[in-house]
Amino acid sequence: MSTYRIAGIPGDGIGVDVTIEARKVLDRAAELHGFGLEWTEFDWSCERYSRTGTMMPAEGVEQLAPFDAILLGAVGFPGVPDHVSLWGLLIPLRRAFAQYVNLRPVKLLPGTTSVLAGRSAEELEMVIVRENSEGEYSAIGGRHNTGQPGEFVLQESVFTRVGVQRIIRYAFELAVNRKGRVCSATKSNGLIHSMPYWDEIFAEVAAEYPNVASEQCHVDALAARMVQQPERLDVVVASNLFGDILSDLAAAVTGGLGMAPSGNINPPGEFPSMFEAVHGSAPDIAGQGIANPVAQVLTGAMLLEHLGRTGAANAVTTAVEKVLAEGAVATPDLGGTATTAQLGSAIAAALG
Repeated sequence: MSTYRIAGIPGDGIGVDVTIEARKVLDRAAELHGFGLEWTEFDWSCERYSRTGTMMPAEGVEQLAPFDAILLGAVGFPGVPDHVSLWGLLIPLRRAFAQYVNLRPVKLLPGTTSVLAGRSAEELEMVIVRENSEGEYSAIGGRHNTGQPGEFVLQESVFTRVGVQRIIRYAFELAVNRKGRVCSATKSNGLIHSMPYWDEIFAEVAAEYPNVASEQCHVDALAARMVQQPERLDVVVASNLFGDILSDLAAAVTGGLGMAPSGNINPPGEFPSMFEAVHGSAPDIAGQGIANPVAQVLTGAMLLEHLGRTGAANAVTTAVEKVLAEGAVATPDLGGTATTAQLGSAIAAALG
């Protein structure tokens, strides 16, 4: 029997709560589909930062390298600035493991409603392909003349040909097996260097896929389209910053951040990929047993899919949809009274 080594990083807040339930569901799916999951848990979090001054140890990358995949809960807690938690854990892991694709599928799930009235599940289904390793999230820059009247900051963006090509090509490959449409988020009317370069490479790659419909859309107009005409979108490819913003908007109009999974993917499989729910750590409700674990469970399904366990991944997704459609077990955000553990157990039971 095949056994996969999975690193678990529950992190902060409800990340701990929902990761427990995701592991419960994944372990049950593995049992039913004839493979094993061997978990090793790491306490890397803002709590650890408060104790030690670092989100993870200096050798953290080396510790995770042998694993087949990483399941991350959430990071962020009052008292620790967000840029500390992001640059102290998430970004170093994403870049060390060449997780250059941030994949965020979003759809309206059974038993849930959208803020967009009258929209069907077929209309509210898309995937955001976000560049995850460069772009606007660069460390190049700094603060100068601190405290002086002439104080200023520089924040540089980095767009490489290889980085832009591979993320756009990934989006087109994804679209081949979907509805066959790719929309690129740009802002070439305002960003004079980076976005015209992005557009140029998008056109080059699009020419390689004559059977995939492609278009470029300014990011502000694209945000409006997600709200007004979401049915026109299939695969959206975007730079690091634009993809970050658009994926949260897409999740918000398809049921909310609490329902949206994501994966930080290393497509060649040379390094472990890391999977995390889109929602944050929500420290105000942590430990109360009311957090919705669906996003983390679906994130686990993405992890299984990445490992090649498509049958188990599909079973998990089907179990989630079955429980949500029945509506008998639902957390408060879904209009029910069930606990986090009760919803997780219901999904595990629905696997068979």
